[in-house]
Parts: sequence; structure tokens; C-alpha cells
Amino acid sequence: MSRLFGSVRARATLAATLVVAVALVAAGTAVLLSLRSNLLGEAGTQAERSAREVATELAVGTPYADLSLDVDDRPVQVVDEDGALVAASEDLERISGTGVDQVKPRPAASPDGEDDDADDSGESLEPGEIGGRITVSDGSATIDGDTEDYRFAAVPVKTDDRGTLTVYAGAPLSAEHGAVDTALTVMLIGFPLLLAVVAWVTWLVTRRALRPVEGIRREMAAITASEDLARRVPVPGTHDEVARLASTTNETLAALESSVERQRGFVADASHELRSPIASLRTQLEVAAAHPELLDLDGAVADTVRLQRLAADLLLLARLDAGERPAEARVDLAALAREAAEGRAGVSVRGAEDPVSVAGSRGQLGRVLANLLDNAQRHARSAVEVSVRRDGDEVVAAVADDGDGVPAADRERIFERFVRLDAARSRDDGGAGLGLAIARDVAVRHGGTLTVHDAPAGGALFELRLPGDRAGTAREM
Repeated sequence: MSRLFGSVRARATLAATLVVAVALVAAGTAVLLSLRSNLLGEAGTQAERSAREVATELAVGTPYADLSLDVDDRPVQVVDEDGALVAASEDLERISGTGVDQVKPRPAASPDGEDDDADDSGESLEPGEIGGRITVSDGSATIDGDTEDYRFAAVPVKTDDRGTLTVYAGAPLSAEHGAVDTALTVMLIGFPLLLAVVAWVTWLVTRRALRPVEGIRREMAAITASEDLARRVPVPGTHDEVARLASTTNETLAALESSVERQRGFVADASHELRSPIASLRTQLEVAAAHPELLDLDGAVADTVRLQRLAADLLLLARLDAGERPAEARVDLAALAREAAEGRAGVSVRGAEDPVSVAGSRGQLGRVLANLLDNAQRHARSAVEVSVRRDGDEVVAAVADDGDGVPAADRERIFERFVRLDAARSRDDGGAGLGLAIARDVAVRHGGTLTVHDAPAGGALFELRLPGDRAGTAREM
């Protein structure tokens, strides 16, 4: 059963069929009840009409023998105040539902003149007056050998010489039963056919609607099997939810492809960068093992430090790529700039005396400033200047040098990982090419930006923009 209804098509077809079935049953029940009510009301009206015709004849003094009791073969009874049958249809053989089971009338007693002008229903009538309060009941009667169900109407009438009489007249319910049975038969035959049509149409419509989804699924399965992230799922031209799903899936595949390519490049570059210091350190240690007197201790220490810094950079990049969120601590960027510039030759700090607060990680923001200062000192001729200021709701930290600057065509490429603009520069002097990439990633993680422009002195001007800490600013004021 779980496999039978394990698809969206099957569940949608079942749900649509059940909903239509419930609606049909409710509507059919309402129709049958309404039809039966209308037919019963019509039968009651016919019975009342027949009873009033006989009551009219009694009101004008028509003898019992001359009453029109056999019109349309409908059962009629006339009962006196004592409940005795005084007149009835000629062919009436049996009756129930009127309260009087007799079918053969008996002679009426002579009136004693002491009646109280009131019938059994409590309605006061004048001689010759027909009562307006009608009692309706259901029963059956046998006329000339035929038994049917009837609706009976009881009409009281006051006569001059026979007291208050009650006329019972019936209307057959065969039409009501026949109409209800016919309608029920039509529903029992038509409803299953209609439900079958609904199920079939729903099955076809859902198959057509879900066909693009199946195409997306097959393509995703093929992409998973082939591990070819360059492939894309088909986008239907329907501009509906399925089309938007396909577009979003392709966007996800594109982002995944970019991430995988970036990770592959990162691993390849990291392996390449680690190979040199490890090989140099191994060579020095092998030489030292064979000839202790030739040990270059300073070179071994330098290679170890470089290897340690590279490993730390790679670890930080891995944490950033994993989505590590910075701490929401209050950091004084001005004080952090002074700490980063302290002890560096040729570096001056301007406009950083007053506290300038931002929200973020003190360690990561300090790393950004340190990387920017390392890069500026590496390319400056003689001087590097650091400044921290407010610019509206933002805090700007700028690092400028008086070097050759960065060509406009390379101002985005320098923030890529393992990128060095000077190909002839040695790895020892130029670093691994991760400092600016780390700085930009940290800036983005803090909701800011890192860009490079021309410095007033002709070199490069790196601008770090971060959202200001409003709470900290309010406390400072």
C-alpha cells in the first residue's frame, strides 16, 4: 500500500477523487432530501385538497351517501366526534395512519344538541365552518386489492345537525418513492463513473504537470553519477513553480561547481606552496644530519616560521570557507590600528586617537590590519600611513603607501588566493599570496568591504569599510 501511494501522482489522484466523492455524496444527499421533502409536501397538499372538498360537501349538509368519496381511487374517511367511522371510500379494504382502522361505516347516532362547538383539536368552529388547522400523517391503505403508502390530511368541519366531523383523505406516495428511487439509482450508477473520470483526468493532468520534475530528477541523478557539475537540469518554459525550481537548482549547481573548483584550486595551490618550505627544510636537515658543521640554523628557523604562517593562513581560510561567523564583540578599531602599527618602521597613524567602535572579532580584524600593513610595507618606498575615521554610519580604516600602486586591471585580481603580481619576486619576499584574500574574506564576513584605490602619494590606498557599532557610539557620546 505504501508503494502504491508512494508517488505524488497517486496521492494527488486519490485526494482529488476523495474530495469529489465527498462533495458528490453531500450534494446527492441534499438533492434526495430536498426532492423527498418537496414530493411529500406536494402529496400533503393533494391530500388536504381532497379532504377539504369532502369537508365542503359536509358543511353544506350533503348526506353521507352522496359524498364524493371515490374520486381518483384515494382513501377517504369521515369520523364523528366519538371517533366512529360514519363514511368511507367504497373499495377501502384496510387503512392505517389515521387513527381509525375501521373501513365500513356504522349508522350515525342522532345528535343530542349538547355539543360544545369544539372539535378534538381544540379549535372552535361555527356550524358550516371548515377548520384551518390541518393534521398530516403517513400511513398505508388497501383499495380494491392494491396496497400503497399514503400521506393523510385531517380536516375538521362543523355541521348543523351532525356535530363536528373529521375528514381523512390520502394522497399516494408512490410518485415520491419512485422519484427518490430513480434519483438514487442514477446517483449510484453515475457517481462511480464520474469518480472514475475525475481520477483518470487527475492522473493525466498530474503526469503532465510532473513530467518536468521527473526530467529534473533524472538529470540530477545523472549529474550525481557522473560527478559532472557543469551539467544543468532542463528548465521548462511554463514560468511556474516547476520552472522556478529548475532555475534555482541550476543556480545551486553553479554555486556548487564554483565552490568545488575553488576548493580544488585551493588544494592545488596550497600543496604547491607547502612543497617549497617543506623541501627546503628537509634539505637543510638532511645536510645537517650528514654534515653538522654545515647546518644553516637561521635558514631552518625562517623556513619553519614561514611554514607555520602558511599553515595558519590556510587554517583561517578553511574556517572562513566553512561559514564561521565572527564574534559580536565591541572592538575599538582605532586602538587596534595603533597596536598593529606599533613597532613597524616607516608606519605612521593619523586620526586614530578617539575610540571608533565596530562589532566583530578582535582577532580577525587585527589580522586584516596586519595583512594590509605587511602588504604596504612590502611595496612602499619609504612611508606607510594608517588612518581611522567615521563616514556616516560606517567606519573606514585606510592604509596608504608611496610605492608604485596597483594597476587598475589588477585591483580585483590581487584579492584572489595565491596571486602575486610580480612573477619574478621570490616566495620568501612576496609571501604566499594569501594576505589580501584573507583580509577581504574577513571584511565580507563582518558585513563590510575592502577595496584598493590610488593613494595621494602615488602608491596604493586600501580602504576597509565596516558598519559602525551604534550601541558603542551611543555609549561614547
